Amino acid sequence: MMNVQPSKLFLAAACMCTIALLGCNDAQNKEQKPKDKVTINENPYPSTYTPIEGKPTLITNVTILDGIGNKIDKGAVLFSDGKIVGLSTTPLGESLPAPDNVMVIDGEGKWVTPGIIDNHSHLGVYPSPSTKSHSDGNEMTSPVTAQVWAEHSVWPQDPGFTRALAGGVTTLQILPGSANLVGGRSVVLKNVPNRTMQSMKFPDAPYGMKMACGENPKRVYGQKGGPMTRMGNVAGYRQAWADAQDYIRKWERYERDFDAGKSPTPPKRDLKLETLAGVLKGDILVHMHCYRADEMTVMMDVMKEFNYKIGTFHHAVEAYKIADTLKENQVCSAMWADWWGFKMEAYDGIRENIPAVHAAGACAIVHSDSDLGIQRLNQEAAKAWSDGKRAGLNISKEEAWIWLAANPAKSLGIFDQTGSLEAGKQADIVLWSGDPFSTYTKAERVFIDGGLAYALDAQQDWPVSDFEIGQVGEGDSK
Repeated sequence: MMNVQPSKLFLAAACMCTIALLGCNDAQNKEQKPKDKVTINENPYPSTYTPIEGKPTLITNVTILDGIGNKIDKGAVLFSDGKIVGLSTTPLGESLPAPDNVMVIDGEGKWVTPGIIDNHSHLGVYPSPSTKSHSDGNEMTSPVTAQVWAEHSVWPQDPGFTRALAGGVTTLQILPGSANLVGGRSVVLKNVPNRTMQSMKFPDAPYGMKMACGENPKRVYGQKGGPMTRMGNVAGYRQAWADAQDYIRKWERYERDFDAGKSPTPPKRDLKLETLAGVLKGDILVHMHCYRADEMTVMMDVMKEFNYKIGTFHHAVEAYKIADTLKENQVCSAMWADWWGFKMEAYDGIRENIPAVHAAGACAIVHSDSDLGIQRLNQEAAKAWSDGKRAGLNISKEEAWIWLAANPAKSLGIFDQTGSLEAGKQADIVLWSGDPFSTYTKAERVFIDGGLAYALDAQQDWPVSDFEIGQVGEGDSK
């Protein structure tokens, strides 16, 4: 066998060629443009809401609660092109720039308020009638289901929307249920019954995320791998936030490398962590079901550990015990007037809870969490107001209406658009037949963005859902 050895000259030539080729490849790599940067559409289901067409309207000689703590006796309010033009302290509103074609409503003996905003509703995801096949509000498959969005369960044909409208509710937040530590995203709707969820969606309202404390997660998951204790609950929240922080770091690393001219591989999308990351970045508001004062305090500690913001505690029956802490941390409390004691964590409620939180300078809200309660939220506020009065908390009715208007609007991040009767805001207005703190008062006219959405005396025009066609509910008049 011949023993063939490469010459030194051949080896040198080969090395030179290799170096040249590597140099060419490096040059090509430098010239190669990176692939398009991967970005995420944060609004894949935009609102298609179109306001009801309205007429310039002047309501005269009426008692006005503006929703931010002021009252005008025998005043006037003018709205046009969907917006509030202004309020007047004179009965006929002579100072207001009413156009010639303005529709005038005599409000003698009646009251005007901003539309009621319910920041805790399950209409559409738990429609009426309540059947298992309609039950789409609780994704009870894992303790953390931040990936689900309530809007994908909303059934616009729920007759409950119309019933709430008749009670003066113009805006409402639909939340997923409270079985999970993290239940998913909420959606804010204008209460204009329509064919699709998108056509009710409040334009550009921030998303919310539902979380839950205490007994619900324990009960649902205690026999299914946990959590089965309150300490297990907190461990679950903390791990979820830690995972979200890691997810943010991965995307930041990808973007940093891309901007440096490299061709990094984007992280795999994780819908659950995407929502949690949205909270950590301040884009999504936290709405947390929490009854006990000690649990709310623990959750505010977790909030500080992971540097996010709890916007509102819901069902906060013990908020009165920590009203000063809630004020200090600027966290709202959404509460019932007199609903408690139905389970241990709801046992220590008091009827003065809402006015006590308000009197302490914290943000108090009246919420429903009920397809029936949402129809009479003005009476819920009246009950709480009167209970506070009996306890010596001298809160005026104009201050108390904040619980149904300005404060829930703030908790939903839409106060710059609605929640008070101020010039330039959306004309979401209720004309009441009398004092809305009276049991006998009804909503006579409900305007949403200046369009007449409901009139008590125009039954033929009341919205009727598909479900109601040809059927008359018990106690109903259709």
